[in-house]
Amino acid sequence: MSKILVVDDEKDIVDLVSLHLQREGHEVTAVGNGLGVVPSAIQNEPDLIVLDLMLPGLDGVQAHRRLRSDSRTRHIPVIMLTARSQTNDRIAGLEGGADDYLTKPFSPRELMLRISAVLRRSKKVTTLSEQRIGDFRLDRKNMALSINDALIDLTITELKLITALMENPDVIHSRSELLNAVWGYADDSQSRTLDTHIKRLREKLGTYGRHIGTVRGQGYFFQTVVAEGEEG
Repeated sequence: MSKILVVDDEKDIVDLVSLHLQREGHEVTAVGNGLGVVPSAIQNEPDLIVLDLMLPGLDGVQAHRRLRSDSRTRHIPVIMLTARSQTNDRIAGLEGGADDYLTKPFSPRELMLRISAVLRRSKKVTTLSEQRIGDFRLDRKNMALSINDALIDLTITELKLITALMENPDVIHSRSELLNAVWGYADDSQSRTLDTHIKRLREKLGTYGRHIGTVRGQGYFFQTVVAEGEEG
């Protein structure tokens, strides 16, 4: 059983999502406005948050930024619910570290599958061991990546992505392979999600972002040695 925080101001959606989650054996807490997201997350310590973007008081993107800026909540996986017209907000959410998104109207079954996939990823990350490649130290047990002993602030999805790349360094990983490893499904429509997370991960790694290489038309790879001045 996992604890799930559902954030939506539409009671019908909250009731529907809560019903399906409870049938799966999860404990559900609901919040109806953006201002209550961080306080509720701190108080209830959920394993995952389902966050709608259109919220009163504080919209979902702003609430998500507050979650990621607070050390007590930044590690909690987030699945965003968006309207089809909210493309820019969805991209902003992914760039801010959201773990997945689903557009409204959605199938409750699909939402349950995505929630299960994110929960599996987050729990798997915490049980793996340490790996070192050059200046990189990946501590999967404690969900941490450090470079030259300096901790890099990554979301669970970003950590899962760098883990997938580092497990087989200098090997090209196709988009489908990475989507399946990180998100639990290889849907080509999610390619933008992958590209957005790769971009965000490179930014967080700074100059070390060059270790994430791109092979156009094929995929991405973690390169152990980067030539001076070489770009990813």
